[in-house]
Amino acid sequence: MHLPDRVTIVEVGPRDGLQNEPSIVPVATRVELIHRLQDAGLPVIEAGSFVSPKWVPQMADTAQVLAQLVRRPGVRYPVLVPNLRGFEAATAAGARDIAVFTASSETFARKNINCSIAESLQRFAPVMSAAQSADIPVRGYVSCALACPYEGDISPGVVADVAERLFRMGCTEISLGDTIGKGTPVRVQNMIDAVSAQVPVSRLAVHFHDTYGQALANVLAALEKGVAVIDSSVAGLGGCPYAPGASGNLATEDLVYMLDGMHIQTGVALEKLVATGQFISAAIQKNPASRASVALSSGKSGAAGGT
Repeated sequence: MHLPDRVTIVEVGPRDGLQNEPSIVPVATRVELIHRLQDAGLPVIEAGSFVSPKWVPQMADTAQVLAQLVRRPGVRYPVLVPNLRGFEAATAAGARDIAVFTASSETFARKNINCSIAESLQRFAPVMSAAQSADIPVRGYVSCALACPYEGDISPGVVADVAERLFRMGCTEISLGDTIGKGTPVRVQNMIDAVSAQVPVSRLAVHFHDTYGQALANVLAALEKGVAVIDSSVAGLGGCPYAPGASGNLATEDLVYMLDGMHIQTGVALEKLVATGQFISAAIQKNPASRASVALSSGKSGAAGGT
């Protein structure tokens, strides 16, 4: 079994994590979170989104976040945009990396972004053109890559078709998301096989939720298929809105702990990352959803009399 020697972690906490929190986090706290994440060594940190505040109030003032960032050379700060207007607002605010968002489920697309998959791709066409003219890379997100809360299991062929269309449009990277966390390792590998037949595996990333406790196992399954870009969220920020009470994003601390133990390089300092997770968890008055964080913070590797 050959695994990547190095993995790039895309930290999604400041965007995908915080947008699912019920409280609105102040700009200063969001900026401090990003600064701490880059200090911990994260190379890609989602800074926010330019979706209408009407729909995602937690991401309001992303322009202010970008304005206050002290950017570190070599670190990327992508922002999510829904259309050309969002792209123009993002670039006016200084964004140099963007992401677009669609789904592999028609029902999910209509409920989540209020259009069909085909219509979402049509919205992205002028974004892609403008981004290419400005030499700005575009990441494409494909949600419900394994299962949908409305349609059930999703065919790998459907995911491959959507991913290929994004790739042909010019997306430099495509993140395949298990939005409700129902995926298991064999299903993940079958999906990646289908997608990588259409899109080079070097252009693929995976984005797992831990709703059923499968996220790390699914990461390993993806690594075995050659995927070397993994999305995760510090402190496990972000719930799963389609499974009330369930955990959401894979915690970055847990991912780094596993990769460190496998001698796969990430460039991320786990101790600093754990401290960052504690910082943002305190700010939103929640406990970190990272098991590694809880274990390392307790200072105990085991208990007397344990089995």
